[in-house]
Amino acid sequence: MKKITLLLLVTISLNANAQSLIGGDNILKTSITSDALKNFNLTYERSLNHFISISASYRTMPKGPIPLKSLAEKFIDNPNINFDNFQIGNNAITLESRFYLGLQKMSGFYIAPYVRSANFDLTVPVTYTYQPAAVLGINPPAVTASAKVEGTIRSQAYGAYVGVQFQLLTKLVLDIWIAGGSYGSSNGKLTAPSDNLPAPAVNALQKVLDQTNAKPFTLKSTVTSTGAVVDTQGPWAGFKGLGLSLGLRF
Repeated sequence: MKKITLLLLVTISLNANAQSLIGGDNILKTSITSDALKNFNLTYERSLNHFISISASYRTMPKGPIPLKSLAEKFIDNPNINFDNFQIGNNAITLESRFYLGLQKMSGFYIAPYVRSANFDLTVPVTYTYQPAAVLGINPPAVTASAKVEGTIRSQAYGAYVGVQFQLLTKLVLDIWIAGGSYGSSNGKLTAPSDNLPAPAVNALQKVLDQTNAKPFTLKSTVTSTGAVVDTQGPWAGFKGLGLSLGLRF
């Protein structure tokens, strides 16, 4: 009986020590795959019980050249857009809950529904050519000009994905996203202010902007002597592919 009691006490002690090494109900982590693309992010996850956790994430990507330029050129059909100087940046907040299928807290396979609000800051250089009005019966040469259409597109989407999270060493956590997706809506306004556009330039820029095809998004462009305004709206879909996060548990 004494041996059994002693063995039980040792087992409890070892289990307590293991739990203290694994540690806590909190994880702070970052996606190393996103960081490699300069899409910096930080996630705080909090356990509610052995099977459920909640988390909040923030990500930001400094404004810079558009990634996957060739794909963007196919999606936004307008030869007058200068994709070499196209600039994009973004920031987003994601709220997520996780339902773990394993027996250990915040460990094993999980299903994660989430909601995400994001802002995308764009600078879209557009070239257009117009014929200035004749002066004293003489037609001047055609003028090629450029307009920087800039602004923000805001989106909100709901989605879910599956993944698996492992406890490494003592405090280190590895989180692997497997696959998932989201769907929602977006709207935004882009502008290109100008001091005084002549009528031929107004007509030429209006024509170029009207030729932009970015389905399934709806673009409504208005050009006046004071510049251009482009209103956008449409669905917002995303795919969450394979990714890795490293975290510290405490």
